[in-house]
Amino acid sequence: MKVLLDFCVVPIGVGVSVSEYIAACQRVLKEAGLKHEMHMYGTNVEGEWDEVMTAVKKCHEVVHQMGAPRISTTLRLGTRTDKNQSMVDKIKSVKEKL
Repeated sequence: MKVLLDFCVVPIGVGVSVSEYIAACQRVLKEAGLKHEMHMYGTNVEGEWDEVMTAVKKCHEVVHQMGAPRISTTLRLGTRTDKNQSMVDKIKSVKEKL
């Protein structure tokens, strides 16, 4: 099943700047071959459910390995069975109505 996911990984206990941890998660997504787009408070990802969830888990594993004792992650996701929709399609649909 295809999923569109927005997630935000927040390492806790690592100081104020978290950009190195976010960069590590971006590398995980790239290595997984998933289409993704970072925004200022998270990352949008599209792909097959199991592949996307495996990548989210891998992000947690990598961030913990980097020394973060805690991680708080928010997920928002959507699936559809009536049509195959991409991240680009969703944005295009709204822009056409503006």
